[in-house]
Amino acid sequence: MKLVTAIFKPERLDAVKTALAQAGVHGMTLSPARGFGHETGHQEIYRGARYNDDLIVRQRLEVIVADADVDTIVSTIVKQARTDRVGDGFVWVTPLDRVVRIHTGDENEKAL
Repeated sequence: MKLVTAIFKPERLDAVKTALAQAGVHGMTLSPARGFGHETGHQEIYRGARYNDDLIVRQRLEVIVADADVDTIVSTIVKQARTDRVGDGFVWVTPLDRVVRIHTGDENEKAL
C-alpha cells in the first residue's frame, strides 16, 4: 500500500476529485496548504498599504491506494491538476507499513 500525496491549485480540485472517483477512489483527505516554490508570491494592497504575500494557497490531497493502483492514481492526478503553468504542484508516493480501519479493525488491503 502507498500514500499518494498531491499539492495543486485549488481551482483544479473539482476536476481531480471527479477523475479520482471515476478511477475507483472511495476516500481521500483534503486540506488547505500554503507554501512557495518556483512560483513567487504576489503583492497585496490592504487599506492602502502594500505587503508581500510569498505563501501561495494550494490544495493538499492524500489517498491511500493499493500498490497495483499507484500508477493509475498518480497519472490521473497529474492529468487533471496540470495547467501547463508554473506552480501546478507536486505528487509524491510514500510506502505504508500498516493501515487499520478504526471502525472495523480491518487491516491493510482489507481496510481500503
